[in-house]
This record gives sequence, structure tokens and C-alpha cells, in this order.
Amino acid sequence: MNTSNMEMPIADAQLQDSINEEQAKFFLDNGFLVIRHVLVNEELRIVQFEMAKLYDKGVAGVSGDPDYMYGTGVKSGQPILKRVEYVIDKSDPMKALLGHPFILRSVEKLQGPNFIPTWDSMVLKAPDEGVIVPWHRDAAVPDGCEDKRPIFNVDFYLDEADLQTCLWVIPGSSSWSPEASDERCRRPGFSTEDAIPVPMQPGDVIFHNILVLHGSPDGDGNPLRRTVYYEFRPGEIEAGFGPHTLEYLALKQNVLYDCIERRKHTAYAAGEKPFDYKPTGGFAIRQKTTPLQYRYPHETYWRR
Repeated sequence: MNTSNMEMPIADAQLQDSINEEQAKFFLDNGFLVIRHVLVNEELRIVQFEMAKLYDKGVAGVSGDPDYMYGTGVKSGQPILKRVEYVIDKSDPMKALLGHPFILRSVEKLQGPNFIPTWDSMVLKAPDEGVIVPWHRDAAVPDGCEDKRPIFNVDFYLDEADLQTCLWVIPGSSSWSPEASDERCRRPGFSTEDAIPVPMQPGDVIFHNILVLHGSPDGDGNPLRRTVYYEFRPGEIEAGFGPHTLEYLALKQNVLYDCIERRKHTAYAAGEKPFDYKPTGGFAIRQKTTPLQYRYPHETYWRR
């Protein structure tokens, strides 16, 4: 594939209510889409501050908490914070972020009204410890599922990602067979002949299909890069194939309703038109839970 002159439509969350048809088609065809200016001004500053607190806590060392994950630094050889799970549970502004109306209207456009939020994490590249992230897919579509609606992550960038540190993607690889994907991932080194870089600024977002091949090269001397990932799945796929139980769907719907309401009471969302979450049919289940929780461990709700 010749990617050198690829025309990539870019959405702007300050100029649109949601992604448009052209942008949706590009995402469906290529497996990724860039959206500028999703987090701006006060919300961006608050979210950066909140995630800096989690980062500082993790860097200081957290033991006995599986939500803080460490790898081995490529330069220092020391334990380096690489991931923090369940950020919505750990921060009220991250709850409000889940209710972002541009994001939710765009997710609904791609997945339908019965979507649910599934994962929420912060992934890190520690300063000067940037390691190669090999070509990979995030996950596989559940066995037997023929529903073509995409499962995807919303990647909120809190720091600049330049050509030294940014994500690289292989456009269209979300439609490849498992065999073609595996063959590409087995190639030695981090070759980019069929890929494109995706530089980002703080507050920008990438939608990326869980099937699109992506990775990043060694960032020698790299600055800190923090990216928050919110994953969404069509409720019909989750109900039919998992990996979570049906109980999980209702619990996460409650979380989403609550986060939409929380966002309405933030100063930075005062001029927004809130998202109206209206699941249909058997998904319109809105069960009350007392007290409301925001951390539902995946392993507790796996289907056996």
C-alpha cells in the first residue's frame, strides 16, 4: 500500500457536534481517525493535572495494587510505570470525561444506540525510557461474531506525540485476516514501509479499531507521553459473545448514565448540549445499583 500521499480527513470537536459521514467512512475503511481539540482550556488542564497525580503516585511506587502496572526501563533497567487501570474510578474529572457529548455521539454513530463503555486506562511512555511497542492488534473479535460494527478505543492524548514518540498505524489492516495480521507482526524490527505516523497534540483524540495494526518505535530521549484509553463495544456484540457477562452491561450502563449527569455540573461543560443516552429494546435496562461503583474488575465478570 502506498501511504505517502494518503489523504486523511480530520475531525474538529470544536467545530462539529460529532464525526460526519466522510469521517465515519474513513474510520470504517482504515481503522483509525484523528479528532482535534476534544479537550481544551480548563478541561484539558484539569485532566492533565488529575492524571499527573496518578502518574506521580505510580512513579513513587505502589505495591499490592494490581491497577498500577510496571515494566522494566530500557535505559535504567528499573521498574517503570507503564499503565494505570480504572482511571474513571480514581478521578471525578475522568468520570465527566466519559460523558463527553462529541465522543458519545460519534460512538453512537459508529456502534448504534446500545453501546457500552468497557475499559478505561492510562498508558504511559516514561521519560527517556520509551521502548518499542511492536506491531500488534489490541484484541480479536469474539469467535463466531459476524457483526461488522467496530469495537474501538478512544485515545485521549494528554501530551504531545511527535514523530519521535507518536503512534504508527497500518491503514486498512483492521480488515485483514488473522493470518495476514500475524505475518505482518512477525516481521523483524519496526518496519514502517506500509504505515503512517500519527502526530498528536495535547487534547487530541484517535479512534482506533481494536483490529488495526499499530505500534511505536524506540523513542530514545523521549519525553513523557500519557494517553487515556476508553474502549466502547456495541451492546449486541457484548451480549451475544462477551467477554463480559450480561450483568456487566447493566452495571456499565449505570456508570455511563452517572458520568453524563456529572458532566452537566462541570463549569467547562456549561455551553455543551449533553448526550442523551437511550439504549433500545432489551438494552433499555437501567437498573439502579446502591451504592454506585465505578470499578468493576474484568476478571469478576468474565464469562466462563
